[in-house]
Amino acid sequence: MAFLRSLRRMGALALVALVCAPGVGEAQSLRGSRASLDVQNRVAREHDYTFLRDGGQVLRFVNSGYLVPVKGNRDFELHAVSYPYARPEVELFLRRLGAQYRTACGERLVVTSLTRPQNRQPRNASEQSVHPTGMAIDLRLSRNRGCQQWLEGVLLSLERARILEATRERYPAHYHLALFPNQYVAYVERITGRRPQLLQRMASAAAEEVVEHRVRRGDSLWTIAREYGTTVDRIRAENRLRSNRILAGQTLKVPVSVTEQ
Repeated sequence: MAFLRSLRRMGALALVALVCAPGVGEAQSLRGSRASLDVQNRVAREHDYTFLRDGGQVLRFVNSGYLVPVKGNRDFELHAVSYPYARPEVELFLRRLGAQYRTACGERLVVTSLTRPQNRQPRNASEQSVHPTGMAIDLRLSRNRGCQQWLEGVLLSLERARILEATRERYPAHYHLALFPNQYVAYVERITGRRPQLLQRMASAAAEEVVEHRVRRGDSLWTIAREYGTTVDRIRAENRLRSNRILAGQTLKVPVSVTEQ
């Protein structure tokens, strides 16, 4: 009985989300396409977003307030996210969606990627990927089919409302989202009746953040330190390394400065 009540609750919440979007009754899918990538890039250009080249540039954008830290809460968590930063509107989106998802499914939404600079894109990434702009999100595919259906219904409704573009990727299995920031803020204002408050980076924020780096073939502590604008000694101390020897596939914690140099 509890399971049936849960399914009814998920269906009701999904219906609310679907009704909010015009034309949602038309056939839709999350298969993705070249046209979808073109739309994502067009929106990035309309927002005048920069495609960030490397970790150092990501942190400069954090320092300037263009990107904000994204921290998990009781509704959503970050898993192995190397750069836990995103556009302020993305942070707002995750807080709102995470709360709705947890209410519907009883589990936390899992974020697996946010901002990803061009030199950290996987080999199978599209050249048109908007991850380097900070407007993209990857979400883990739940093993609960009811949760899958709820989330896909919501994503399709928001896609129809032209708030985002969403794709269900197969290898590895996950959802890729590209949020349209200005459109999303206008959407939230329309359904809530008030302008949403976006997270802003404060000048008194912590002087240091720690990010995760998956060691690639050919990496050394020196090249990693240079990529993140830190030092070999700081990386060794953070990871309690006794030598400079590292292995491909190893995950290192890299301390980085987020204050003006």
